[in-house]
Amino acid sequence: MEPLTTGYPLKYSVHKARIFVVFLSMVLGTTILCLLQLRFFKPKIKDFYSFEVKDSRGRIISLEKYRGKATLVVNVASYCQYTDKNYIALQELHREFGPSHFTVLAFPCNQFGESEPSSSQEIESFAKGNYGVTFPVFHKIKILGSEADPAFRFLIDSSKKEPRWNFWKYLVSPEGKVVKFWRPEEPIESIKPEVTSLIRQIIMKKREDL
Repeated sequence: MEPLTTGYPLKYSVHKARIFVVFLSMVLGTTILCLLQLRFFKPKIKDFYSFEVKDSRGRIISLEKYRGKATLVVNVASYCQYTDKNYIALQELHREFGPSHFTVLAFPCNQFGESEPSSSQEIESFAKGNYGVTFPVFHKIKILGSEADPAFRFLIDSSKKEPRWNFWKYLVSPEGKVVKFWRPEEPIESIKPEVTSLIRQIIMKKREDL
Protein backbone atom coordinates (compact mmCIF):
# COMPACT_ATOMS: atom_id res chain seq x y z
CA MET A 1 0.00 0.00 0.00
CA GLU A 2 1.47 3.36 -1.08
CA PRO A 3 1.95 6.05 1.56
CA LEU A 4 -0.56 8.85 1.58
CA THR A 5 0.95 12.10 0.18
CA THR A 6 -0.40 15.65 -0.09
CA GLY A 7 0.67 18.76 -2.02
CA TYR A 8 1.06 20.92 1.08
CA PRO A 9 4.83 20.61 1.64
CA LEU A 10 5.51 21.39 -2.01
CA LYS A 11 3.12 24.34 -2.02
CA TYR A 12 4.69 25.63 1.21
CA SER A 13 8.19 25.44 -0.31
CA VAL A 14 7.06 27.29 -3.43
CA HIS A 15 5.45 29.95 -1.25
CA LYS A 16 8.67 30.42 0.75
CA ALA A 17 10.68 30.62 -2.46
CA ARG A 18 8.41 33.33 -3.80
CA ILE A 19 8.71 35.34 -0.59
CA PHE A 20 12.49 35.03 -0.77
CA VAL A 21 12.55 36.18 -4.40
CA VAL A 22 10.34 39.18 -3.56
CA PHE A 23 12.56 40.06 -0.58
CA LEU A 24 15.71 39.71 -2.68
CA SER A 25 14.19 41.89 -5.39
CA MET A 26 13.34 44.58 -2.83
CA VAL A 27 16.86 44.54 -1.39
CA LEU A 28 18.40 44.66 -4.87
CA GLY A 29 16.09 47.50 -5.93
CA THR A 30 16.90 49.51 -2.80
CA THR A 31 20.63 48.99 -3.34
CA ILE A 32 20.41 50.12 -6.98
CA LEU A 33 18.39 53.19 -5.93
CA CYS A 34 21.00 54.12 -3.31
CA LEU A 35 23.80 53.73 -5.83
CA LEU A 36 21.96 55.93 -8.32
CA GLN A 37 21.47 58.59 -5.66
CA LEU A 38 25.16 58.53 -4.85
CA ARG A 39 25.99 58.71 -8.55
CA PHE A 40 23.66 61.50 -9.59
CA PHE A 41 22.78 63.32 -6.37
CA LYS A 42 26.14 63.82 -4.74
CA PRO A 43 26.10 66.60 -2.13
CA LYS A 44 27.62 69.76 -3.56
CA ILE A 45 31.15 70.35 -2.34
CA LYS A 46 31.33 73.74 -0.70
CA ASP A 47 33.71 76.44 -1.83
CA PHE A 48 34.21 79.90 -0.36
CA TYR A 49 31.75 81.57 -2.72
CA SER A 50 28.94 79.14 -1.85
CA PHE A 51 28.55 80.71 1.62
CA GLU A 52 26.42 83.62 2.79
CA VAL A 53 27.60 86.31 5.19
CA LYS A 54 26.22 89.54 6.65
CA ASP A 55 27.22 93.05 5.66
CA SER A 56 27.93 95.76 8.24
CA ARG A 57 24.19 96.42 8.61
CA GLY A 58 23.33 92.80 9.18
CA ARG A 59 21.89 92.11 5.73
CA ILE A 60 22.50 88.69 4.19
CA ILE A 61 25.03 88.78 1.33
CA SER A 62 25.87 85.87 -0.95
CA LEU A 63 29.59 85.53 -1.62
CA GLU A 64 28.61 84.14 -5.02
CA LYS A 65 28.80 87.70 -6.33
CA TYR A 66 32.62 87.49 -6.01
CA ARG A 67 33.01 84.24 -7.93
CA GLY A 68 35.35 84.66 -10.87
CA LYS A 69 37.59 87.10 -9.01
CA ALA A 70 40.79 86.70 -7.04
CA THR A 71 39.83 87.49 -3.45
CA LEU A 72 41.94 88.37 -0.44
CA VAL A 73 40.02 87.63 2.77
CA VAL A 74 41.30 89.33 5.93
CA ASN A 75 40.29 89.33 9.59
CA VAL A 76 40.62 92.99 10.55
CA ALA A 77 40.73 94.99 13.78
CA SER A 78 40.62 98.73 14.48
CA TYR A 79 42.88 98.92 17.53
CA CYS A 80 45.84 96.66 16.80
CA GLN A 81 49.56 97.27 16.31
CA TYR A 82 49.07 96.14 12.69
CA THR A 83 46.01 98.28 11.92
CA ASP A 84 47.60 101.30 10.21
CA LYS A 85 50.11 99.41 8.11
CA ASN A 86 47.65 96.76 6.97
CA TYR A 87 44.65 98.96 6.18
CA ILE A 88 46.86 101.27 4.09
CA ALA A 89 48.46 98.34 2.26
CA LEU A 90 45.14 96.55 1.68
CA GLN A 91 43.56 99.66 0.19
CA GLU A 92 46.56 100.17 -2.08
CA LEU A 93 46.29 96.55 -3.19
CA HIS A 94 42.57 96.91 -3.85
CA ARG A 95 43.08 100.13 -5.79
CA GLU A 96 45.91 98.65 -7.88
CA PHE A 97 44.25 95.36 -8.84
CA GLY A 98 40.51 95.82 -8.27
CA PRO A 99 37.68 95.87 -8.68
CA SER A 100 37.09 93.98 -11.95
CA HIS A 101 39.31 90.96 -11.26
CA PHE A 102 40.25 91.36 -7.61
CA THR A 103 38.80 92.43 -4.28
CA VAL A 104 39.71 92.55 -0.60
CA LEU A 105 37.03 91.25 1.79
CA ALA A 106 37.40 92.40 5.40
CA PHE A 107 35.85 90.54 8.32
CA PRO A 108 36.16 92.33 11.69
CA CYS A 109 36.84 90.08 14.68
CA ASN A 110 37.25 90.86 18.39
CA GLN A 111 38.80 87.56 19.46
CA PHE A 112 42.43 88.71 19.42
CA GLY A 113 43.30 91.06 22.25
CA GLU A 114 39.77 92.48 22.15
CA SER A 115 41.08 94.93 19.58
CA GLU A 116 37.80 95.25 17.67
CA PRO A 117 35.23 96.26 20.34
CA SER A 118 33.03 98.56 18.21
CA SER A 119 29.82 97.74 16.35
CA SER A 120 29.97 96.60 12.73
CA GLN A 121 28.76 99.92 11.33
CA GLU A 122 31.23 101.84 13.51
CA ILE A 123 34.04 99.61 12.24
CA GLU A 124 33.09 100.28 8.63
CA SER A 125 32.96 104.04 9.27
CA PHE A 126 36.35 103.88 10.97
CA ALA A 127 37.94 102.04 8.03
CA LYS A 128 36.45 104.37 5.43
CA GLY A 129 37.04 107.56 7.38
CA ASN A 130 40.64 106.88 8.41
CA TYR A 131 41.99 104.86 5.49
CA GLY A 132 39.67 105.61 2.58
CA VAL A 133 38.72 101.95 2.34
CA THR A 134 36.65 101.09 -0.74
CA PHE A 135 36.56 97.31 -0.32
CA PRO A 136 33.72 95.57 1.58
CA VAL A 137 33.85 95.51 5.38
CA PHE A 138 31.41 92.88 6.64
CA HIS A 139 29.61 92.20 9.89
CA LYS A 140 31.80 91.47 12.92
CA ILE A 141 32.23 87.71 13.31
CA LYS A 142 33.93 85.06 15.36
CA ILE A 143 36.50 82.97 13.56
CA LEU A 144 37.59 80.69 16.39
CA GLY A 145 35.64 78.14 18.41
CA SER A 146 32.21 76.58 18.00
CA GLU A 147 30.63 79.90 16.95
CA ALA A 148 33.07 80.50 14.10
CA ASP A 149 31.54 81.91 10.94
CA PRO A 150 31.15 79.05 8.39
CA ALA A 151 32.76 80.97 5.53
CA PHE A 152 35.85 81.78 7.57
CA ARG A 153 35.91 78.26 9.02
CA PHE A 154 36.10 77.01 5.43
CA LEU A 155 39.26 79.09 4.87
CA ILE A 156 40.84 77.71 8.03
CA ASP A 157 39.94 74.10 7.29
CA SER A 158 41.14 74.38 3.68
CA SER A 159 44.48 75.97 4.53
CA LYS A 160 44.98 74.04 7.79
CA LYS A 161 46.08 77.38 9.26
CA GLU A 162 44.12 79.08 12.01
CA PRO A 163 44.70 82.80 12.61
CA ARG A 164 46.66 83.57 15.74
CA TRP A 165 46.14 87.32 15.53
CA ASN A 166 44.51 90.07 13.49
CA PHE A 167 45.13 90.63 9.77
CA TRP A 168 45.75 87.07 8.61
CA LYS A 169 45.17 86.96 4.88
CA TYR A 170 43.78 84.15 2.72
CA LEU A 171 43.97 84.35 -1.06
CA VAL A 172 40.99 82.67 -2.71
CA SER A 173 40.94 81.63 -6.36
CA PRO A 174 38.14 82.57 -8.81
CA GLU A 175 36.73 79.06 -8.19
CA GLY A 176 36.55 79.57 -4.43
CA LYS A 177 39.58 77.54 -3.35
CA VAL A 178 42.23 78.76 -0.91
CA VAL A 179 45.49 79.36 -2.77
CA LYS A 180 47.77 80.75 -0.08
CA PHE A 181 47.79 82.53 3.28
CA TRP A 182 49.94 85.21 4.93
CA ARG A 183 50.53 86.25 8.51
CA PRO A 184 49.97 89.90 9.56
CA GLU A 185 53.65 90.80 9.74
CA GLU A 186 54.42 89.64 6.19
CA PRO A 187 54.85 92.53 3.70
CA ILE A 188 52.17 93.25 1.13
CA GLU A 189 54.83 92.90 -1.58
CA SER A 190 54.83 89.16 -0.97
CA ILE A 191 51.14 89.01 -1.87
CA LYS A 192 51.30 90.94 -5.15
CA PRO A 193 52.95 88.21 -7.30
CA GLU A 194 50.28 85.68 -6.27
CA VAL A 195 47.45 88.12 -6.99
CA THR A 196 49.02 89.06 -10.33
CA SER A 197 49.27 85.40 -11.32
CA LEU A 198 45.60 84.74 -10.54
CA ILE A 199 44.46 87.86 -12.40
CA ARG A 200 46.51 86.81 -15.42
CA GLN A 201 44.75 83.44 -15.39
CA ILE A 202 41.35 85.13 -15.18
CA ILE A 203 42.09 87.39 -18.16
CA MET A 204 43.44 84.50 -20.25
CA LYS A 205 40.38 82.39 -19.53
CA LYS A 206 38.06 85.22 -20.53
CA ARG A 207 39.94 85.59 -23.81
CA GLU A 208 39.64 81.85 -24.48
CA ASP A 209 35.91 81.98 -23.82
CA LEU A 210 35.34 84.73 -26.35
